[in-house]
Amino acid sequence: MSGWEAYVRKVVPYVPGEQPGQQGVIKLNTNENPYPPAPGAARVLREFDADSLRLYPEPDCGTLVRAIAEYYGLSPEQVFVGVGSDDVLAMIFLTFFNSEKPICFPDITYSFYDVWADMLRIPYRTKALDASFRIRKEDYYGESGGVIFPNPNAPTGELMELPEIADILAHNRDVIVVVDEAYIDFGGESALPLIGEYDNLLVVQTFSKSRSMAGMRIGYAMGNAKLIRYLNDVKYSFNSYTMNRTALACGVEAIRDKAYFEETRNRIIATREWTKGELKKLGFSFGDSKSNFIFAAHKTVPAQEIFDALRREQIYVRHFNKERIDNYLRISIGTQAEMETLIAFLGSYLTALSEDGQSSDGHCETEQEPENNRE
Repeated sequence: MSGWEAYVRKVVPYVPGEQPGQQGVIKLNTNENPYPPAPGAARVLREFDADSLRLYPEPDCGTLVRAIAEYYGLSPEQVFVGVGSDDVLAMIFLTFFNSEKPICFPDITYSFYDVWADMLRIPYRTKALDASFRIRKEDYYGESGGVIFPNPNAPTGELMELPEIADILAHNRDVIVVVDEAYIDFGGESALPLIGEYDNLLVVQTFSKSRSMAGMRIGYAMGNAKLIRYLNDVKYSFNSYTMNRTALACGVEAIRDKAYFEETRNRIIATREWTKGELKKLGFSFGDSKSNFIFAAHKTVPAQEIFDALRREQIYVRHFNKERIDNYLRISIGTQAEMETLIAFLGSYLTALSEDGQSSDGHCETEQEPENNRE
């Protein structure tokens, strides 16, 4: 090893979902929105003055911050924005998780949490989900350096109700509690109403999912003004100009168009519920997802085999080769037509396997349910 390598900060990086480059694929592997952004965002891009790119953007992101604050009935001092919720969450880790006590998050959850903790040398403990892949609020009663969890959780899609979140907050008054709500718009109740009661709560959301702007990278945190001020202090010590001009302008239009947001969100929810019914007919088991994806296991065919078969058909879903969840597929909700294509292929594929009496690799299947399978 070279001498300088002893001082390198070595980490195991987060691995994002595959981004296939070819045309004509059905992409259901990264929880993207299948519908275009709000029409106002498209208009901004068409009419954008390219000459303005020679100027720095607003360092305080004031136009977007004010638009988000107005939408949620907050003051601008209660809103922090960043380059996607990943940037916002990383700033939260850097700003607030600095005690010697370990922070706590679920064992099956968004896999960036342990990456940030390792990179920033933050001690952490994971709390095992129960047999139905739900967070147990009692696991977060003990002393810690902070608490973070998604709601709905990822990749399971399981939702924690607001009274349970309030209970976790009540037992953690001396540390920061972060509720990561990337998927909250698809069926849950936001923890935002709790920020008036709990000054240690940060609620993080994103434009990537329900607002169709994953490619623009806009995330935001909401909490009391003191927490937001601390976040901005760290942000301005790290990079004063985090949001570019086009992102700021498009974000304002996206947050203001409530009617378009509700229309596309409701279409996704309707397609999700239809897909649940069809998957159940095909022998899949899953929880009652309140996100824009379904986390499903088949009763007889291993997830890896189904994943490979779908990929050969140019249908991309997500498979996690991790303990407890390696027999599950995370299937993002696409358009109704895309989901009908998925279901049609799965129906023919599973029927062919059943007629053969074998799995695709030649091994006979059993009727045993996968571990932690549930409706």
